[in-house]
This record gives sequence, C-alpha cells and structure tokens, in this order.
Amino acid sequence: MAGAQPAKDPTGLSILTGRSNLALRVISSLVLAPAALAAAWVGGIPFALFWSAAALIVLWEWQSLVTTRDRNAVLAIGAAALLGAAVLLTIGWPGTATAFFVLGLLGMAAIASRARRRWCVTGLAYATVAVAAPILLRKDVEFGFAAIIFLFVVVWLTDIAAYFAGRAIGGPKLMPEVSPKKTWAGAVGGTLAGVVGGVLAARQLGVGVSLATALIALGLSIVSQAGDLFESWVKRCFHTKDASTLIPGHGGAMDRLDGFVAAAFAAAVVGLAHGGLSHPARGLLVW
Repeated sequence: MAGAQPAKDPTGLSILTGRSNLALRVISSLVLAPAALAAAWVGGIPFALFWSAAALIVLWEWQSLVTTRDRNAVLAIGAAALLGAAVLLTIGWPGTATAFFVLGLLGMAAIASRARRRWCVTGLAYATVAVAAPILLRKDVEFGFAAIIFLFVVVWLTDIAAYFAGRAIGGPKLMPEVSPKKTWAGAVGGTLAGVVGGVLAARQLGVGVSLATALIALGLSIVSQAGDLFESWVKRCFHTKDASTLIPGHGGAMDRLDGFVAAAFAAAVVGLAHGGLSHPARGLLVW
C-alpha cells in the first residue's frame, strides 16, 4: 500500500497505537508469509488449496460487505463457482474453468438484488482472480515457482517500503478522498523498492535480468498500489474501515491481498500474452 503520514497527537496515544498496530502486522506477516512461501515451493494441489482458501475468505468478506438478506445464497453460488474453476484450472482444463466461472456469474446475477447485482458479480470476479492468477502462473513447470517469488518480492517490498517511506517523509497525500493516509512519498518509495527487489529477485532466481524485467517490476508495483486504492475505494463506498478483523493488524484477507490480487492479475495477463497458456510464467520472466 502507499505510505501513511501520521497525524499529530499531543497525547502520544496515536504513537502507541501505531506501534501496537505495527507489531501486530509484523507478527501476522511472520505467520502468513512462510505459509505462502511453503505453498509456492510445494506447488500442485497444496498450492491450489492455499489460494482457494484465501479466495474463499476474500469472497466471504466482499459479499458480507455488499450484500444484505441474500448473502447466503450469493455466497453459496459464488463459492461453488470459485472452487469449481480452481479445480478445473488445477487439472489443466482452463476452457471448462472459464465456462464454470461464467455460469457462476450468471447464477449470482440472477439471485442478487438489483441494487447490489454489479457489486456481487464484481466480488466473484475479484475473488476468482485471487486463485486463478497464481494457479496459472505456478503451473508453468520450469518457471512457475520463480514467477510466484518474483511477484511476492515486488508486491511485499512495495507495501513495506511505501508504509515506512510515507510515515518517515510525509508530504502531499496521494488520493485523500479514497485513502486519507497514503502519500506520494510512500508511493514513490514503494515503487522504487518494488523495482529494485524485483530485479534482484530475478537475478537470484536465475531467470536473467533485462530492461523488460525492470519495466515489468515497475508495472506490477504500480498496479499493486492501484489495487490497494481500489480496495480502499470499495470499503469507502460501504463506509467500512476493514474488510474484517480476521488478520490482526491487517484487517481482513481483502486488506492483506488487495495489492497482490491486482498485481497477480496483471502478471498473468502479461505472461499469457507473451508465453501462451502453456508457459505463462516464462512469458512473464523471460524476454
């Protein structure tokens, strides 16, 4: 996320609260990051299960945010469509997975209230991206693991550097009407860290480094921050600060994965366009 500029508080309570929140964020990250890395290393069904679980939580948070009395029915159809698409992608049937997902969208649109229909189907698409993009990239046997690690490094360093740069430097706000604490300093600091980290990660992973590598890292860093702002905008539309309280210090899965979902989608699009359906990770990394 783009960095935050803390408000002045003569009592010092905001400083204590900020430190407590930072400690919770660090502890949560120390639990979640190794789990994500382990799933990426193993790949296959465990990887698909990990991201399916994350996507289901995202779907639950989104629909809990936007739906009213029809939430259970909307969630049931959405979960079935999401899991079906994930299974079909895992076993190598992307066309059937797409058809299954479209049927889910149509079913959800049919039962959702007219006032919230667009929000409901958007939520299913968003949650499905959270599982489909990582699965597509990881399925590339030769470069799948490297692509996921590259993506993690860019998104995580962007988020971390933006947080600290924004707090340390402050300055003009990035988009105060959407996220009042994010600053331009945080956005620039996060982008620089994401690009440097992505280039170094590509070199360490042995996939080679070129100008394209840096440009892709740059694009993914920017997209991840845009994803953060998008999720903030959605919550603001429904007057909610956090998607849930599931993850201490982070809010919910949506709050934690907002930048990753956007960046993973962009990475999958680039990979598929350059490497085709059989080698999306290679298409992302090798130029």
